Amino acid sequence: MEDAAQVLWAAIAVIGVAYLVKWKTDPLNSIPTVGGSSWPLLSIIGALNFTLNSKRLLQEGYKKYYGSVFKVPLFDKWVVVASGPEMVKDIRRRPDDELSFSEGVDDTLQISYTFGPQTRQDPYHVDVLKEKFTRSVPAILPDVVDELTLAVPQHIPADSDEWLEVHVKPAMQQIIARASNRAFVGLPICRNQEYLDLAISFAIDIVKDGTLLRLTPRFLKPLVARLSSRVRSTFHKTIPYIKPLIEERRELMEKLGDQWADKPDDMLQWLIEVAKTRDSDEGIVRRILSVNLAAIHTTSNSVTYALYHLAERPDFVQALREEIEPIIRGEGWTKNAMDRMWKLDSFLKESQRYNGGLASLTRKVLKDMRLHDGTLIPRGSTIMVAADATHYDGSIYADADVFDPFRFSRMREQDGDGTKGQFVNSTLDYFSFGHGKHACPGRFFASNELKSLLAFIILNYDMKLSGDGSRPKNIYLALTVIPAPKGKILFKKREVAAV
Repeated sequence: MEDAAQVLWAAIAVIGVAYLVKWKTDPLNSIPTVGGSSWPLLSIIGALNFTLNSKRLLQEGYKKYYGSVFKVPLFDKWVVVASGPEMVKDIRRRPDDELSFSEGVDDTLQISYTFGPQTRQDPYHVDVLKEKFTRSVPAILPDVVDELTLAVPQHIPADSDEWLEVHVKPAMQQIIARASNRAFVGLPICRNQEYLDLAISFAIDIVKDGTLLRLTPRFLKPLVARLSSRVRSTFHKTIPYIKPLIEERRELMEKLGDQWADKPDDMLQWLIEVAKTRDSDEGIVRRILSVNLAAIHTTSNSVTYALYHLAERPDFVQALREEIEPIIRGEGWTKNAMDRMWKLDSFLKESQRYNGGLASLTRKVLKDMRLHDGTLIPRGSTIMVAADATHYDGSIYADADVFDPFRFSRMREQDGDGTKGQFVNSTLDYFSFGHGKHACPGRFFASNELKSLLAFIILNYDMKLSGDGSRPKNIYLALTVIPAPKGKILFKKREVAAV
């Protein structure tokens, strides 16, 4: 019995030494740590610290290691964080077989386990977004505006006699889901409440499932995903709403050819045309849910941030009205009109700078690589750029801690360049939409949708903050930032409104 105990303790000692040697020789060990210790087990304390104080710690690392890299602990892995324009350029120019955007997303959301690998292995929906969908924004926008004019009063049912308190984020999720799906799947399904609730749930479910699976040992992930995935359940519940549309449109295509009267001009139709023998009907439903994920989650957050700022500062509202009203009278609700709204564009861009994500350009390292400064990043690591800390850098943005709504419109006027400083444009020091070839492919649609929605609300409602009048605070949790989910705004219908 004594010999068995000695053997057991000897085995534990050997395993412990082997683990320490492996840890000590890991190239990540040479990268400085922010937020705690990199020693085994102690890094868990660092992960808890980072989860609760991520914004501050990323700014601390940015200032201390600017132009290079540092690492921060999550509960399931280390993340390498880069900063400075040279590092941004280095990451942006790396080929996909070295630094992978799609693998980075899959690693973060665990999509291969929860939703299947199909959308990553053949992302043809991204090509449709980049090409056909983006080119069609001028034609699509009137339908989106039409949907907004119906959806906004439904979810902000204020009148001109008294203030109405509205729970902002869920209201914006519903409005954005409906307007976006007017462009994704068209009438009448974009007004089907059960379908819209599934589309909204999908965006929430995929984050919850991904969080659980990141903390699950690899060998258990397939089992845990099968037993607990909300995403799979939501996907299967969505199929009966979209598949009949696909079948109906396929029949019309076979019967009438490529063109027929009243042929839909939406994302679903373009996916069907590209898919053909390339994907199943269920696969097309996956693509529709995938574009809904980005559209609903990010766009509803963006408009919620913006509305909190507008409710806090009525003077911003008046300045924007003075820009919007004459443009709408002259141009109508068109893309040309949206393009002329420099102040509104600047307001949205500043809101994203001020409230946007903590990190950007997330990539999975597929092979050992050295950055331009010689730092070795081992295969399997995750690397990203410190976005929030860059956007709050006072050497780049004057008074970076101050929300300055017309910062970028002044920049455009001073430069005499109508596109520089535009909301959709990314640079080496502004990357709310990412940067380079993997920048958000739907940003041109999202920008016009956001401007149309905000312009409609600004023209048709007065607003102010409820409670003590202080702006609801953002929530920062590890690498996630969201607007206050329970924040409320008081709305009153304007007696005279230009629509």
